[in-house]
Amino acid sequence: MSGGTEERDGGDAGVRIEGSVAVVTGAGNGIGAALSREFAARGAHVVVNDLDGAAAERVAAEVGGTAVRADAADEQGVRLLVDRTLRIHGRVDLFCANAGVATSGGPDAPEEDWEHAWRINVMAHVRAARAVLPHWLGNGGGHFLATVSAAGLLTMLGAAPYSVTKHAALGFAEWLAATYADDGVTVQALCPQGVRTGMLESSGELGRTLLEPDAVDPEHVATTVAESLGGRFLILPHPEVAEWYARRAADPDRWLAGMSSLRRRVGTDGGTV
Repeated sequence: MSGGTEERDGGDAGVRIEGSVAVVTGAGNGIGAALSREFAARGAHVVVNDLDGAAAERVAAEVGGTAVRADAADEQGVRLLVDRTLRIHGRVDLFCANAGVATSGGPDAPEEDWEHAWRINVMAHVRAARAVLPHWLGNGGGHFLATVSAAGLLTMLGAAPYSVTKHAALGFAEWLAATYADDGVTVQALCPQGVRTGMLESSGELGRTLLEPDAVDPEHVATTVAESLGGRFLILPHPEVAEWYARRAADPDRWLAGMSSLRRRVGTDGGTV
């Protein structure tokens, strides 16, 4: 980010948020709104994007930012968002591809639900990168933050479209990081587990059973992000996810057996939550 780098405790190179230009999609509520508040509190110029224009306006007014109503999953929408940010601020330092949707069910989920999850959870990230990379590659780099979810590292029982698309979002973020690191582009994947947002409230009995006991507030996620920018690729507001991810990689069969056991205990057949 153009504000330069600084050292955080622990010795990792962090990112100075003060004076930077941060775009946050899906920022009318939940994690996106919390990120907008956190960045603004640390001195960033925040562009608040949401499909709900009134919600974007409320958050923007609160943080002294700019509201842009646009569909961040749409090619024209994300280009409008980036172009307007460039017109107002002259640059984009941090792009937070945060908009997402939780879609439940298994293979039986309606075709339109699969397409909806793919469009928002994956293609929104692809289209955002397509819009900001030319600017970054011509100006020394930038920072891309992809909100992925722990479901992209592990899985989410009862929600195949969500789990599959979040795995794809993680794969795309990994590809971006490996491909553009030498061009000054930093990519990180935010992978929270349960977060007390409307998405958790609407996840059904199964989702609440699995996620509520260890759920954190959106503000905790936002603080973790702000303190982790420029550090490790994975940002984990729930640190225990790192251990579970390592176990999954070390012994996939044992991991799957454990997930099957959990499925039996919570009583889901893999269909709708």
